[in-house]
Amino acid sequence: MTTAQDKLIEKTISTEPIFSGRIISLQIDTVELPDGSQATREVVKHPGAVAVIAIHEGRLLLVDQYRQPMGRCELEIPAGKLEKGEDPMEAAKRELQEETGYRCEHISLLHSFYTSPGFADEMIHLYLAEGLSAGEMALDEDEFLEVYEATLEECENYIAEGRIADSKTIMAVYIWKQQLAQDSQVK
Repeated sequence: MTTAQDKLIEKTISTEPIFSGRIISLQIDTVELPDGSQATREVVKHPGAVAVIAIHEGRLLLVDQYRQPMGRCELEIPAGKLEKGEDPMEAAKRELQEETGYRCEHISLLHSFYTSPGFADEMIHLYLAEGLSAGEMALDEDEFLEVYEATLEECENYIAEGRIADSKTIMAVYIWKQQLAQDSQVK
């Protein structure tokens, strides 16, 4: 049975590897379009990542880290790439502990989403960590960051100021805001 979406599929004819790095690779795919013509697609391959919404005493845990592509520091929720074969839930626990020092009693997947499907296959798995307890940070050797705890109002101000500008953290703030609104309606 053919669906409407089947009429939109692009068939890959060939793939030309362009670059293979430590985190990403780039390839040029030649595809056959639905009308039979051909086009090329530049595709960034990424192993995937995790991100963690962690609320400690009514404040969202954030990390402030310099981001070379942006040329500035960015406040973000704890996050990191998946290692080959790594379970995303275990990676989320690991990243939370490494970047903030906190461990959690419970962690649950909220949603998985593509960051930029127009040119990349990176998928981020967004988790909610609960039952936090403080511990020791264990940063990677090339990782330098500071941990912040911010209220919802502070986070919204950081978004308005452009201090929080990445999609996963903006999404996390709005999920937290929605959860707080639902909790207040239940009471």
